[in-house]
Amino acid sequence: MEVMKNVDYDQPLIQVNTLSKHFGVTIALNEVSFEVPKGVICGLVGENGSGKSTFASILAGIIEETKGEIYFEGKLWKPSNVLEAQKNGVAMIVQETGTLENVTVAENIFLGQEMMFSNGIFISRKKMFAAAQEILDELEIKSFKAGTPTHRLDMQDRKLVEIAKAMYWKPKVFIVDETTTALSHTGRELLYGLMKKLTENGTTVLFISHDLEELEEQCHIISVLRDGDFVGTLKRDEFDTERLKEMMIGRNLEGNYYHADDEGYSDEVVLRAEHITTLTDLLCFNVELHKGEVLGVGGLSDCGMHTLGKALFGAEKVLDGEVILGDGTVINNTKTAVEHKMAYMSKDRDRESLALNATVKENIVSIAHKANQVLGPIISFKKEAEHAQKQINDLSIKCASEKHLVSTLSGGNKQKIVFGKWIGVDSEILIMDCPTRGVDIGVKAAMYKLIYDMKKNGKSIVLISEELPELIGMSDRIIIMRDGEISGEIKRSEGLSEQKLINAML
Repeated sequence: MEVMKNVDYDQPLIQVNTLSKHFGVTIALNEVSFEVPKGVICGLVGENGSGKSTFASILAGIIEETKGEIYFEGKLWKPSNVLEAQKNGVAMIVQETGTLENVTVAENIFLGQEMMFSNGIFISRKKMFAAAQEILDELEIKSFKAGTPTHRLDMQDRKLVEIAKAMYWKPKVFIVDETTTALSHTGRELLYGLMKKLTENGTTVLFISHDLEELEEQCHIISVLRDGDFVGTLKRDEFDTERLKEMMIGRNLEGNYYHADDEGYSDEVVLRAEHITTLTDLLCFNVELHKGEVLGVGGLSDCGMHTLGKALFGAEKVLDGEVILGDGTVINNTKTAVEHKMAYMSKDRDRESLALNATVKENIVSIAHKANQVLGPIISFKKEAEHAQKQINDLSIKCASEKHLVSTLSGGNKQKIVFGKWIGVDSEILIMDCPTRGVDIGVKAAMYKLIYDMKKNGKSIVLISEELPELIGMSDRIIIMRDGEISGEIKRSEGLSEQKLINAML
């Protein structure tokens, strides 16, 4: 990106003074102090649980600080709610779902502002839809219309709705919290272009991401948090990936994330799709998964890879053809899949993999009934507690206790719970859809080690990913999908490269 020539670092738009936030005994922010100038893209980075989203949520009026102060444009900033923050210049795209499903796109954009379109006692939906469509057109969002019911949209398009909603407020501060991981290449380019345009007009963008390459490309400055403490800020000419990693983690991160060998896998087929057709995306699709194999699946947006993951697990209706296990069992629903030691980790973990209003323990033991039974169908609460605590300890899940509500945890710790739920019941076939989405480099490295260890222990893994380095680094074999079909297949032994994968995608 073309960097602004005249960033005045001595004129802060946001000043943070000894800001703290406590969730019970958990300290999310510990007397944090730093400044953000006007008209810059400020990257905010740190490991999961470092306090990034907590700070952003305080700034956006979602939660209140425990103590300390934020000054915005030289005045004390203490919004009582999100709407007040938006009206006064701070808008945020949250990390997970920030839309209501059972209303239209227009109603999501103008949620809480419907009276703007009233004719006496009635709301003019026509005027609301026209105003919303004007915003979508200005942002060049063409994949849906203002009147589209939001429940019909996929995760990416719901994020685009949130972007449109934020832009209505013409914010002075635009907070982007882990949004690009939910977007395709086209969606990311749209967001990058918007952020650049905003800063040129004097808006400050607070950009939270775990992708250091992305941050270094897009940001003017990067501020680092670690375990609730402010570590420091680097200007663009100071950017250095290894230095950022060390600031985030507090030590050098040694070794390679990925496995470098080519051990291969068994000839034994443990799962196969035979000519499967779904309502959308897949038509007469065939694929095989072998024992001890990490099968990578990649492609561009809407290629069908996410639908494939659900179909293999029985979560997407197969209209024709069959998904069959090695023993001949047909997988046509999720109950059968779970009974036969299959696991599925959804890209959209908050909606499809977790019960956010339940505890860590309740999520981890949710499919472990048989493992914790005593005397027939009776479940032992003691065994359940031990089962949950083992996963908390083994995966280093940061939580106050097993009774901690999942909704209050960071993205990385949520994802660890998803892993723990399935690992705890000794799943043999694991379908992972973007398993490292929204996690930091430390957690990502730990998850890659888990995947590799499972492979070595004979587990079979379908790794669906939008990150080419992840596919190349972790897969024994990669299939690339385009328009619901396999457009390329490359084995690790043949040599994997981004160019080969890109050629197959295009």
